Amino acid sequence: MQKTKLAVAVLALATLFPLLQGCVPAIIAGGAVGVMSAHDRRSTGVQADDETTEWKAAQRVPEKFKAFSHLNFTSYNHRVLITGEVPSEEAKNIIGEQTRQVEGVKEVFNEVNIAAASALGNRSNDSYITSKLKARLVDSNQLSANHVKVVTENGVAYLMGIVNDREAKVAIAIARTTDGVRRVVSIMEVVAEADTRRIDSSSVGGARNVPAQTAPVETR
Repeated sequence: MQKTKLAVAVLALATLFPLLQGCVPAIIAGGAVGVMSAHDRRSTGVQADDETTEWKAAQRVPEKFKAFSHLNFTSYNHRVLITGEVPSEEAKNIIGEQTRQVEGVKEVFNEVNIAAASALGNRSNDSYITSKLKARLVDSNQLSANHVKVVTENGVAYLMGIVNDREAKVAIAIARTTDGVRRVVSIMEVVAEADTRRIDSSSVGGARNVPAQTAPVETR
C-alpha cells in the first residue's frame, strides 16, 4: 500500500512538470525524457511523429467549436484517440474527419461525447485516476507501465500501447479493478510475445512491421 501511494505521488508530481519547466534545469528534464524514450516500444521517430500529430490535430479544430468544446488528442504509433466533449454530432464528425486527414495518421478512435465541456474538478479527478492506474501497473511487476498509455475521461479508462496478449490481459484486469474507473476501453495493439521480446531487446526500440490486432473492449 505504501509503495502504491508513493508511486501515485510521483506520477501525480510528474503531471506538474510542464508547469515547472522554468524552474527545473533542462539537463534533468532531458534525462527524464531520454529514460522514458528508451523504454518506449515506439521508435524515437514515431514518438516525435505522435507528438506532432497531437499538435496538428488540435490545430485543425474549427474555431466555431473551440469555445464550446473540451478535447484531448492522444496519438500512439500513428493511431489517434480523441476524447472530451463537443456541442453537437456535427462537431464530433467534423473533428474526427479533420484528424483523419493529418498526415501519417493510420486510424482514429473518436470517443468524443456530445455534452457540455467537463468541469475542472472532473478533469482533475480523471488525472488522479490515471496516476493511480499507472501506479498499480508499476506495482504489479507484470509489465512495464511505459508500455501502456493511459487516458482517463469522465471515469472511462482508455488503454493504448504495443503489448503482447498476456500484458494486455494484465493491463485490462488492473484497469477494471482500479477505484474510480467506470469502464475500460482497450485500443492496445496486441502483437506476438516474440515481437515484444525483439522490440525490448533492441537498443533503439520501436515497433517495426509487426502484425497487430486491437485488444477487445472490456466494461465494468
